[in-house]
Amino acid sequence: MSIQRRISWNAALRNVRDDRGVIATGLLAARASINLTIRLSRRSLVIAGRFDRSAIMLAAAKAARAHQERFGCSWAEAMAVALKAAWGAAKLARHMAAH
Repeated sequence: MSIQRRISWNAALRNVRDDRGVIATGLLAARASINLTIRLSRRSLVIAGRFDRSAIMLAAAKAARAHQERFGCSWAEAMAVALKAAWGAAKLARHMAAH
């Protein structure tokens, strides 16, 4: 006796789409702002293989101000996006310095 199963392709594809990560609004702009701040201030986010937290916070605060002006969101939301971008840039800088 064989059992036949029906697959709903609409439901399956919806689940695949829902599993994708959602990029926060303005994250790409925040990354660009972080990179510009690093270049202009000439202050590295990584010194001797360790994170420079004050430089990360400085870049994140500048990016958060720009994000808040552009998107009109709260300071907490803007800072969350900016910190994600800043820590991502710092991790990339540490990885690039190691290799």
